[in-house]
Amino acid sequence: MVEPDLNDLSLVRQCELLGLTRSMYYYRPRPTSEKDLRCMRLMDEFFTKHPYFGSRRLRDELVKAGQGICRDHVRRLMRLMGLEAIYPKKRLSLQNKEHKVYPYLLGGLAIVRPDQVWCSDITYIRLKRGFGYLVAVMDWFSRYILAWELSLSLESLFCVSSVEAALEVSRPEIFNTDQGCQYTSEDFTRVLKVAQVDISMNGKGRAFDNIMIERLWRTIKYEEVYLKDYGHVFEARENLARYFSFYNEERGHSSLKGRTPSAAYWEGRARTTLAG
Repeated sequence: MVEPDLNDLSLVRQCELLGLTRSMYYYRPRPTSEKDLRCMRLMDEFFTKHPYFGSRRLRDELVKAGQGICRDHVRRLMRLMGLEAIYPKKRLSLQNKEHKVYPYLLGGLAIVRPDQVWCSDITYIRLKRGFGYLVAVMDWFSRYILAWELSLSLESLFCVSSVEAALEVSRPEIFNTDQGCQYTSEDFTRVLKVAQVDISMNGKGRAFDNIMIERLWRTIKYEEVYLKDYGHVFEARENLARYFSFYNEERGHSSLKGRTPSAAYWEGRARTTLAG
């Protein structure tokens, strides 16, 4: 990329052409040691397989794998990776106490059509010399991925841009997330309020409240990320773009009676329109 004043293309347009968010352009990562990167790669695999592992269990698994590390260091890496074990406990996530937290609206709700409920979450994506964060917006009923973004930082901008992109496709009745600071931020909730979408947030320590997208992360890790060794963020983005296209358009789901998420979403929307 070149500076905007040295080129006819604006910074925004250059980012669009390269498939980057502006947060990725401005972000300057702090160096992470090789040992920490090795530990984080192992922790990602352990946690994907056992999402109920806390810092003690992860520390034990790392020691077994030959990585000497203390529990406090594991906790620090968990916060850096955005990991939180699935069980009731003291809150260790990145919630901002100054941000408003909204109630969970999905308890006992039968989700029977597209655009009734959307959900979103963030997951850690490993690279050879670093790491990034992937956010996705999913339609709960059909598992259809409406939008996604890859960022090098956990700032809220990439979450905001992903929901704005999804709202260009359609509009849900309810949008469900966890209580992380990216989702409770005024920048993020304002977008949903303007679109007149009801905001729902998981209870504390209850990642299963957003179980559909938790299952998506497991699928992506085992079917794509762990089979590759992304050299840099551009390579990760290219491969993830191909995988999301495959996931939406070609990968059938048993819970959808063999249909793809794309078919379930668009056919369901057509039925809802006719019924209305």
